[in-house]
Amino acid sequence: MSSVETEIEPLTSGASNRIIPLLKALRASLIFVYTFFLSFLLFILPRRRRLSTAAEPPPSPKKHLRRRWLVREEEDTCRRRALAQDVGMGRDGGWYRWSTSIFYGVRNNALFCRSWVPGCRGILIIIHGLNEHGGRYADFARLLTSCNFGVYAMDWIGHGGSDGLHGYGAFLEKIRSENPGIPCFLFGHSTGGAVVLKAASHPHIEVMVEGIILTSPALRVKPAHPIVGAVAPIFSLVAPRFQFKGANKRGIPVSRDPAALLAKYSDPLVYTGPIRVRTGHEILRISSYLMRNFNSVTVPFFVLHGTADKVTDPLASQDLYDKAASKFKDIKLYDGFLHDLLFEPEREEIAQDIINWMEKRLFTI
Repeated sequence: MSSVETEIEPLTSGASNRIIPLLKALRASLIFVYTFFLSFLLFILPRRRRLSTAAEPPPSPKKHLRRRWLVREEEDTCRRRALAQDVGMGRDGGWYRWSTSIFYGVRNNALFCRSWVPGCRGILIIIHGLNEHGGRYADFARLLTSCNFGVYAMDWIGHGGSDGLHGYGAFLEKIRSENPGIPCFLFGHSTGGAVVLKAASHPHIEVMVEGIILTSPALRVKPAHPIVGAVAPIFSLVAPRFQFKGANKRGIPVSRDPAALLAKYSDPLVYTGPIRVRTGHEILRISSYLMRNFNSVTVPFFVLHGTADKVTDPLASQDLYDKAASKFKDIKLYDGFLHDLLFEPEREEIAQDIINWMEKRLFTI
């Protein structure tokens, strides 16, 4: 047995003697490679990076202008949002509370929202008109909350406190989830009325609301000049942000109340310049779609229009009422009234008409 062990020991010892020097040599080689690689990282690569940076051409003027434009857009959004936060929301009388928030839409746009929410019989979601903002409807919201209706108002993308230049369905779903079992109504003014009517034409939106209210809806929109309608589709693709002065209706009175006009056009969040080509094209496109599909409208609605409105067509509202297939529908035309009905001298009477219609609708469900 001992002789076997003496034969095995030299074999083990011999293998160790051959492997250990090999490992030492390998370790030395690894140390050399590691040192070389570290030196390469510390000294050679930074130098190459400096040389390549120096060799790179300066950024193109186009990229520089785009960067400046993005910075300016962000600054403009921050400025408008700060102004929107300061807009008067009405009195906090204890029987309702108001607040502001940011809602991120399906395109991740930050949408500025206001809410006046008491214990609710129902909720009205306000979609304002073109170039204004939801804060202008604070007095209307106060009247609604006094009748125990909660109110939400969301600024369009690029309006008021919102960023960017539609995520209304997602916003509606959010409100319904926060107020389970409470009936919801949509309200749209002017272009906002067209947006609301088109949104409610989709079945998944229609089932979420008990009805819609449209004031002076933009249903039969015609461009200020035929050439605007002809070039709008092309320009909306190649230059969507181009501002076309001929597309904006200037100097048309929208209220018979001088104080309301002064308040509107001195409001820094109300835009009074030319509209962008893509915005104008989308308005024309939505208007054309709605006019072709009046007979397929089934959502309960109440449309209100002034007969002296020179911005949108009151006869189009009458056509909507006459042709819509809705079983629960009403119309009221105010003789001699202008475009901004809720800013006319008789604004409280008009607001009460809207409240009465919502109450009548709630009795039927």
